[in-house]
Amino acid sequence: MPLLNFSALDLSALTWAYFYSEWAIRLIMIVVVPFRRTSEAARSWLLLVMFLPWPALALYLLIGRATYPRWRRRRFERLPTVLKLSADKILELTEVAREKLPRRFTRAAILIEKLGRLPVIEGAKAEFLADYARMVERLVADIEAAERHVHLLFYIFASDEVGQKVMEALGRARERGVTCRVLIDALGSRPWEREVRTTLLDYGVEVHLILPITFFRRKSARADLRNHRKIAVIDGQVAYAGSQNIIAADTLVDAGNQELMLRLEGPIVLELQAVFVADWFLETDEVLPVDSVMSSMPAAGTLTAQVLPSGPDYRVGGIESLIVTAVHSALQHVVIVTPYFVPSEPVQRAMQIAVLRGVEVHLVVPKVSDQKLVRFAQESYYTGLLAAGVKIHLFRDKFLHAKNVSIDIDLALIGSSNMDMRSFVLNSEVTVVIYDREIGLQLRRMQENYIANSDLLALDVWRRRLWIRKLAENLARLVSPLL
Repeated sequence: MPLLNFSALDLSALTWAYFYSEWAIRLIMIVVVPFRRTSEAARSWLLLVMFLPWPALALYLLIGRATYPRWRRRRFERLPTVLKLSADKILELTEVAREKLPRRFTRAAILIEKLGRLPVIEGAKAEFLADYARMVERLVADIEAAERHVHLLFYIFASDEVGQKVMEALGRARERGVTCRVLIDALGSRPWEREVRTTLLDYGVEVHLILPITFFRRKSARADLRNHRKIAVIDGQVAYAGSQNIIAADTLVDAGNQELMLRLEGPIVLELQAVFVADWFLETDEVLPVDSVMSSMPAAGTLTAQVLPSGPDYRVGGIESLIVTAVHSALQHVVIVTPYFVPSEPVQRAMQIAVLRGVEVHLVVPKVSDQKLVRFAQESYYTGLLAAGVKIHLFRDKFLHAKNVSIDIDLALIGSSNMDMRSFVLNSEVTVVIYDREIGLQLRRMQENYIANSDLLALDVWRRRLWIRKLAENLARLVSPLL
């Protein structure tokens, strides 16, 4: 009997200890969570903390702060010096063209310079590659023609038929004495990384994993902080950027992906080279000599362009700030194409204000979904946007993975960034900004083709969806700032 009384007392003490610990977590997190965090994200975290303190604490310790391991943060402290070497070389080899821009885009250009440290330059030539197979063919052909170096940085590098084509081209380039360097994201390429690395190393290619995840906490990167960029630079003369990975179109989604890549020539290539040089340094601690990877080149075209790198290493959400600034500059049309749309309050507000100013705002997203939770969170924003006058188009058939924005026909943004908090805060992304009416018109024609192959979402129809779906959307929206 005394033993039973002791057990009861012990259980009671544990119960009170657990109760007090929950309230201690709540009180501490009220102070900690809002620090350097958006109001939406803070609300989501605090809501989770209030209902589930211990699980919330465990999740917060795992992914609560968008910070890299200590070794990477120390390396990033030296990155400004590396970036300055590249930026100085670009200024030496090119001419800043910001003063020639239309006045309403000057703010965006200055913003990009402040955030990404890369200037507006002239002389670019751009080719849109919307056909999946065609893009792979062009990339392989450029690798086959390489004489000095090939630099690839991709979130996903698979060992399927597309990956094999690219790896074989790299192998042949190495046989010709071309230096080949490859960076692949450790999580995005995880199913194939062992085979890809083994094959490339056998070919003599220098290959490194970006942000590897290990069992050793000090060395391991957080699983949710990723390098989502897709960049290829060949001989410092030709570059690729956009949404397409090194993987077959239907490997991840049965319907197949619809992508958009840019093939660039001219001085703008130096800026994408600078992004690769910076990422190579962060992963290898090796500073590539800019004189050997950046050389003077004549203008290949007449385009004025700029590159914006963004990610957790930057204190301000670069791509989010650029999109907000660009939408506010629109006079007639805004078209946003993205596979994932979980906007921040400033982005959502900018779209709504644009409509009030008389601007047509179109959002094009895929009807096919590959992530249910994200899709429910995305759909939770539709009612407010439709009520404000934003036109939402659901692209049929393929998974629309392209990521681009057009402002009137004067400004085009093409890159790797989705319109969600993950791309705004957690992922390293890259966006090519082109200030040109001809390119803007080409992009608008492609966007109009997306719209022609989409279903227009009507507000009255959308409001009649099942209540269980509305419930799922509302629950998903509570955690949307964390997605």
